[in-house]
Amino acid sequence: MEKLTEKRKSAPKSTAKNAMIRARTTTRLKDDAEHIFEKLGLSSTEAINMFYSLVCLHKGLPFEVKIPNELTRATFAKTDRGEEVVKSGSANEMFKKLGL
Repeated sequence: MEKLTEKRKSAPKSTAKNAMIRARTTTRLKDDAEHIFEKLGLSSTEAINMFYSLVCLHKGLPFEVKIPNELTRATFAKTDRGEEVVKSGSANEMFKKLGL
């Protein structure tokens, strides 16, 4: 992290936006996100710049990312094998089956 700080101190302070970000994603994710950005009055570029600014501000991701605990990993493994899967026609039916 120290090298990054040193490098940033010596870099010229320019507000010109001349760096390009390229990323691949699914069409659905892109379209869904852009629809939300539009409702917020943001372009994709503005939203990405906001995200990058928050990463810098937080010195990490601006939201919590967790590694699943052992119970969660075991549950995922069981459902991947088709074990202990509760299938329901609706949310209400599922809640009844689960006793919730």
